[in-house]
Amino acid sequence: MSKVHQTTYKGIFQHPIAHNLQWHDVRSMLDALAEVTEEHNGNLKYTRHGEVLVLHPPKHKDLSDTKELMQIRHFLERSSVPELADPNEDGTHLLVVINHREARIYKTELRDSVPEDIIPYDPDGTRRHLHNLNDNVKGQPELKSFYEAIAQSLKDAEQILIFGSSTGASSSMDYLVNELEQNHPDISKKVMGAIVVNEQHMTENQLLAQARAFYEANNK
Repeated sequence: MSKVHQTTYKGIFQHPIAHNLQWHDVRSMLDALAEVTEEHNGNLKYTRHGEVLVLHPPKHKDLSDTKELMQIRHFLERSSVPELADPNEDGTHLLVVINHREARIYKTELRDSVPEDIIPYDPDGTRRHLHNLNDNVKGQPELKSFYEAIAQSLKDAEQILIFGSSTGASSSMDYLVNELEQNHPDISKKVMGAIVVNEQHMTENQLLAQARAFYEANNK
């Protein structure tokens, strides 16, 4: 996909829901990913990996209908069919799901550069869930040891994807990214992306779908 398609793809999975997506960009991206048929009534029928999505082109240039946007998101999730992971594939691809209380680290099993499964990653038996003892108490700095422990867990990764619930000064995700850039540049170079998600209300299957969407958008 082109860079414009990748940006649109990410926007569809953005949380909170994006309200500035252009219909022209969304249609162009869908045309690139799926087979499209224009029906007699003007609807567009998209088919991808056995999944079907029918859209009625909006009258306005932007895609502001939340229900329709969610239909597109679910279509992309459903049509990303997982395949069996290659046991001989080299490299460790890690997913970090972080908030101010804890970091969950998963290993993503890839097939053709797309995640097929995520499993808890704990190479030495101590870091399945890393907890921030400071718990982001108001007025106190983030606990350095929390982020250092995360960095040590990521040192053997080939690629890293980070999910967090917010951005900005209070964002644990942004703090981790900055910490890696400043103190662990070799690890920082392996970070493929840092994405805002509603991680507290997402199952592991939903996290997998989000990771799969990212890799599909960035490895084509």
